[in-house]
Amino acid sequence: MEAPGFRAEHRDAAEARGVSGREYPDRPWVGIGCLAFRGEDVLLVRRTRPPRMGEWTVPGGAQSLGETAEDCARRELREETGVEVGPLTLAACVDIVIPGDSGGIRFHYTIVDFAGRWVSGEPVAGDDASEARFFSPSELGALSLWDETIRVIAEARRRLAPE
Repeated sequence: MEAPGFRAEHRDAAEARGVSGREYPDRPWVGIGCLAFRGEDVLLVRRTRPPRMGEWTVPGGAQSLGETAEDCARRELREETGVEVGPLTLAACVDIVIPGDSGGIRFHYTIVDFAGRWVSGEPVAGDDASEARFFSPSELGALSLWDETIRVIAEARRRLAPE
């Protein structure tokens, strides 16, 4: 059990360093991801913020109050890559829980990932991505992707496969 004020103390310290209120949260943040497939190639972005800063990952971000999960998936994909997809399917759900250096939970995201087929747009990094591009299946191994990213890509591919 946390000591009283533990989260507040960590949040205050994070805010003093200019870090968002997403560090040392009172509750998990809901994130929505959107995988876009063009043929067999999958669209990934390189993150510019923690957690997983500098890594290739699924485009996505925080859901806004009043925004549906599918609308968020499309908005985040468009903002981070400039790409549009057709019908969406639910691909996976991932929890990211990162402990703090001196206890507590530094980050906790529950991410709901959708997947769809590319319909328009060429990848251009925007918003909180430094790069955005489609990768063929043979290129993914060289990216040192997080295990959950690999799992989500495989599950999305499976769910989008024609029956």
